[in-house]
Amino acid sequence: MKLQVVISNQYNPYLNRAVEQYLTDNQEENTVTLYLWKNQQTVVIGYHQNPYSECNVQLLLSEGGHLMRRGTGGGAVYHDLGNINFSFVADKSLYDLKKQMSVIQEALLKYGLHTEMSGRNDLTYEGRKFSGNAFAKGQRNDLHHGTLLIKTDGEKMQRYLIVNKAKLMKNGVKSVASRVINLSEVAPELTSENIKQPLVQSFEKVYGGQATVIDFDTLIIMPEVQAITSEISSHDFLFGRWEHFETSKKAQFVWGGVEISLKVDEAKSIITSVQIASDCLDTEIIAQAEKLLKGCSTKNAPTYDEGNEILRDIVNLIYG
Repeated sequence: MKLQVVISNQYNPYLNRAVEQYLTDNQEENTVTLYLWKNQQTVVIGYHQNPYSECNVQLLLSEGGHLMRRGTGGGAVYHDLGNINFSFVADKSLYDLKKQMSVIQEALLKYGLHTEMSGRNDLTYEGRKFSGNAFAKGQRNDLHHGTLLIKTDGEKMQRYLIVNKAKLMKNGVKSVASRVINLSEVAPELTSENIKQPLVQSFEKVYGGQATVIDFDTLIIMPEVQAITSEISSHDFLFGRWEHFETSKKAQFVWGGVEISLKVDEAKSIITSVQIASDCLDTEIIAQAEKLLKGCSTKNAPTYDEGNEILRDIVNLIYG
């Protein structure tokens, strides 16, 4: 097994995400990479999320911020230089979520922080979330990434993110601030810079080997990385299909929330277009649901795997 460490020296969200995608698509077999990166004033949304439902887009952009769409599922988060982001890119045979999470937890022990895995994708300290995580499967490698809230600007986070009231009510909390924590509140000496070395040391300890450090500058000049950067920073990728999104159905489930836009040919009683916005962690099932429903009769639900909770909930939401 080969271990690698990549540490970004840039704060451009599109460049950082492009390097992550390049590693996921091209990393050698039998390899695990820990990638550390920071973004400046960025709202990051999940692959299937509607930016206008998740973020005060105009305010963010007018104040010099960035919107970035990641390739994984999950909800919207805010990045600034007070937090640090991590990615594990692992050969499919070496991907191990608990092991990867333990790298983060082990590093935080250096600062006396005993943390827990919680919910569908969170790390918490005394019940308050400081890290959301998301996941994706590639052809050769799988990806697990997340963020560590250390000294993030909470005022900007609340101004830029649009709070899902149904989600807050479901969790019995009154505000975003009540369910998240900056780790510097309980460990003042901890910063987004001085956590880097403990993370690398923890990575090597948990995996039992010495990691090779890959120079970030050699990655960002690669044509493939430049091409990915251009694609994911484009207006079409970020906003295109969502500019005329009109919600027909909306609900919050255990696995996440959905907004569904339907266009129907009333004369033929057929669904002609389906678009689903969701913070579901499984991006593939959302795409599958859109494909399943397009072209279906509005009178009879399509045949589907009723054992799949997400498909079942989406179909029932439409057909009632």
